[in-house]
Amino acid sequence: MNLGGFKNKEVVVDLSSRTIDYRTINESDAKKYIGGRGLGVKYVLDNGPDVEPLSSENLLCIMTGPVTGSRSSMSGRLCVVTKSPLTGTVTDSHMGGWTAARLKWAGVDNILIKGKSDQPVYLYIEEGKAELRDASSLWGTSAREFVKAMKDQYGEKDLSVMTIGQAGENTVRFSCFINEHDRAAGRGGTGAVAGYKKLKAIVIKAAQKGNMPAPKLENEYKEANKKAVKAILDGGLTAPNKGGLSVYGTNVLTNIINEVGALPTKNSQFSHWEEAEKHSGEYVNTHLRVANNTCHACPVGCKIEVEVKDGKYKTRVESIEFESAWSLGSNCLLSDSEAISYLIDRCNEYGLDTIELGHAFSVTMEAYEKGIITDKLNWGDADAMIELTRKIALREGLGGILAEGPARAAAHFGAPELSMSVKGQSIPAYDPRGIQGIGLGYATSNRGACHLRGYTVASEIAGIPEPTDRLKPEGKGELLKVFQDMLAFGDSMDICKFSSFSENAEHYAEQYSAMTGISLTAEDVMKAGERIYNLERYYNNLAGFNKRENDFLPKRFTEEPASGNSAGFVSRMDIMLEEYYEVRGWKDGIVPEEKLRELGIIDHEGQLV
Repeated sequence: MNLGGFKNKEVVVDLSSRTIDYRTINESDAKKYIGGRGLGVKYVLDNGPDVEPLSSENLLCIMTGPVTGSRSSMSGRLCVVTKSPLTGTVTDSHMGGWTAARLKWAGVDNILIKGKSDQPVYLYIEEGKAELRDASSLWGTSAREFVKAMKDQYGEKDLSVMTIGQAGENTVRFSCFINEHDRAAGRGGTGAVAGYKKLKAIVIKAAQKGNMPAPKLENEYKEANKKAVKAILDGGLTAPNKGGLSVYGTNVLTNIINEVGALPTKNSQFSHWEEAEKHSGEYVNTHLRVANNTCHACPVGCKIEVEVKDGKYKTRVESIEFESAWSLGSNCLLSDSEAISYLIDRCNEYGLDTIELGHAFSVTMEAYEKGIITDKLNWGDADAMIELTRKIALREGLGGILAEGPARAAAHFGAPELSMSVKGQSIPAYDPRGIQGIGLGYATSNRGACHLRGYTVASEIAGIPEPTDRLKPEGKGELLKVFQDMLAFGDSMDICKFSSFSENAEHYAEQYSAMTGISLTAEDVMKAGERIYNLERYYNNLAGFNKRENDFLPKRFTEEPASGNSAGFVSRMDIMLEEYYEVRGWKDGIVPEEKLRELGIIDHEGQLV
């Protein structure tokens, strides 16, 4: 392959036979699907949409993009792509830190893992070579314990570790990989796929010096990167030490979203909570913050490290993210930021998605409050939540039911309407009654309810790239498609989503073109993103998600009005979904063959190309 940015090496692991092979990357696929998310989805589709997620046949892909590990700002990202045990859809989950860059510096672009080991193992990579090593003595350890063991064995210098905790080992359907203690590839249950396969971790030893990806067009790359950096430094949200993300982290959003009446509260029974300020970014910055950390090549530093110095919630953790603070906080009527910090630390140790965990609590709390179940869990009971977190990770008692995911648990309780989920994945921290476009985004996300597939909040709340009325449903289909396509490309180049607050399609096109040597325009960026989004939808159609009902919200959002400054509003999915399908060229959520051919996904004989 003759593209810059790639090392042109993939590690192919068969855990069943304990064999490791190496292969180059198909250049046609790389040009069409860019890398990262897009290329990973192509591999998972090639593997077949009918596989069981928790099986030896499911393919687990660790993917980087063409700018990963380079001088490009915010390029320290990798994604984990597989068939989700939580939703049954294709899923990709991204993580920052340094592991992604170090994988590229080790001479490897991607890792493709199939099969199932008969005993626990981890994959060790150094200087382009991979080896499976025994992890039997470390099975049952937390993420932090495993990382410490690896540092003791290999030294801290130039070492990165991504591992599962006990939740992944026990195939909790919303378990995840944890990277360097506190960075998570949080959603979709990728940790359960690894746990089923008896893969404890991926350990990488590599230095930056002399190993950064080489751009094909050095002078053009310098200029493109200079423009992108300027956009970030001048950005209202991304400006280092000035923008909201840098000063308060992602939790800068708590007070903003609560004020407009779009913070889901008490399992989305309300959309505003007077106590939310107590776990906001402003509060945390004043009372708990001890440091700002960052990822490879990122000037923003949105990772706010916090410390609870004494008491029963004593911990030091990175960080109280907006989603985690909301899910474990307002969603459960818990305002104590020290308790929330401790709960997040427990999630990092066990390897649990904080969003799904908060929903597991809130579903149980509402079911208990309404007399549907007898297992006691009161709203805001931090100590009971901490104990139940342990039981979920270890699948003990009620924890075993909740480990199947909040949607399955609600169905088990005989009250599926209590789960605020789409395709089995629970909603994030934006109430769709108060921000209409994000509700459409939840409904049509290819990995289940998700704000990161199409972040219309940027426009509806922050006015980026231009403001739209958050309470108006008309026009949101077209708006969402733009965001979904743009972010699909960014995820495939694998650059942090926060770059999109300051950069645009032209910035992405210039960086990609100079790095790879393949000339793209801004229009080409959007077309590639559209291709990737439709590829995912095609996978889901083949996997059985082929009904209009798959793209809808829980009735709580469409029938029960919001509160606060969105009082009286419901989600107008009836208007938005029809418009969205028309803009996409889909029929009731199904991608027609003519669209697949137009985008080059299938040929005229209907075969995947």
